[in-house]
Amino acid sequence: MDRREFIKKCIKGITGIALFRAGLINVSCASPDDLENGGGNTDGATLNAFVKLGNTGLTVPLMAMGTGTSGWGGSSNQTRMGMDAFKKLARHAYNKGMKFYDMAEAYGSHRFVGESIKGLPREDLTLLTKITSTSGLSANATRSKIDGFRREVGVDYFDIVLMHYMTSGGWASSRQGAMEGLSRAKEDGLVKAVGISAHSLDALRDAAASPWVDVILARINPFQSNMDGNPDAIKNVLGLARRNGKGVIGMKIFGEGSRVRENEREQSLRFALTESNIHCMTIGFASAAQMDDAILRVIRIRNELARL
Repeated sequence: MDRREFIKKCIKGITGIALFRAGLINVSCASPDDLENGGGNTDGATLNAFVKLGNTGLTVPLMAMGTGTSGWGGSSNQTRMGMDAFKKLARHAYNKGMKFYDMAEAYGSHRFVGESIKGLPREDLTLLTKITSTSGLSANATRSKIDGFRREVGVDYFDIVLMHYMTSGGWASSRQGAMEGLSRAKEDGLVKAVGISAHSLDALRDAAASPWVDVILARINPFQSNMDGNPDAIKNVLGLARRNGKGVIGMKIFGEGSRVRENEREQSLRFALTESNIHCMTIGFASAAQMDDAILRVIRIRNELARL
């Protein structure tokens, strides 16, 4: 089908069956005239798709703007763009329905997101961040970090705060202080959900079973690129996590930029949406064009599922 015909089909909407399968609450896209004439949408439709994130009580956008590609030590590919370019990309994400920002202490992205969201309704946003080096961190020090993050971003609370970079099983044994601090922050309304970002299969298995964990950030793609095991092993653990009520967010969808050929982007997004056992995903885009390409693919794949 040609481009305009596809757009018209997109506008007709997605059937209740597909919405049920994906847990999507709403999906919409721009009009054909908007797309043909620019209409604020660069080469793609606007995705307004929301999912219930496990038993967290949060409803979040299907896709988040990642801010940590090749990120560690206080910077990332996104922050290295500079403030003006970052803000432009972050506002583009917001305008395209990706009102979900994935930050971390290690990326140095708090102030960048803070500047980008000034003037935007806080209730429209989902904000996730991660604490680095939580082993041996006290509850009070954890609270201090959260308070510092809030000041950097300019918000009263975060939707999700994770302990970053869990690389082995048994991670909870050395992080009781950080877990207590996060739990207290949750009780005080400074954080809505807590959990970990997993960087090993054993860490992921522990998180899937942990009563403390609300949300897991997990590496998943069909190519086993920058992952913690083969795709079947990972998606089986994520399936268990979902059955246990965890919210599951996928990362490294394109293998941290190593799988970005045309067919690889298509295969990766289709896998994420149909097989991976994630609720939603975060992707670190380098340009508005990359973001628009992914959004248009997601809309098309969801429409194809609706016709099954």
